Amino acid sequence: MTGGRVVVLGPTGRNFGAGMSGGVAYVYDPARNLSKVYNSEMVDLEPLSHDDRQWLRDRIEMHASETGSAVAARLLADWTVESALFVTVMPRDYRRVLEATERAVAEGRSIDEAVMEVSRG
Repeated sequence: MTGGRVVVLGPTGRNFGAGMSGGVAYVYDPARNLSKVYNSEMVDLEPLSHDDRQWLRDRIEMHASETGSAVAARLLADWTVESALFVTVMPRDYRRVLEATERAVAEGRSIDEAVMEVSRG
């Protein structure tokens, strides 16, 4: 995965997140197994932010509407509880780019230059 966002409502396999250089995955993890099978060298597991929780709800509502998904309907029926069972999978390199972009904007610097600085280490 090199960009965008993905929502995973089913189980994941081992080494989840290997090869993620960008983008964000939101994984429904009710059994809390993801922490045992993810690629800890490339990505971090984080709780959902408030904005991510709203974005995720909107996507799941759209999924339910367009597909009639029973899983989506069940999640939405008890959203407060179910949304707490999602995990954000964030690639470390992508996090550095996002942070550099935010700093550049705040400081009035070139975003491209800030990203290049981060990519050089």
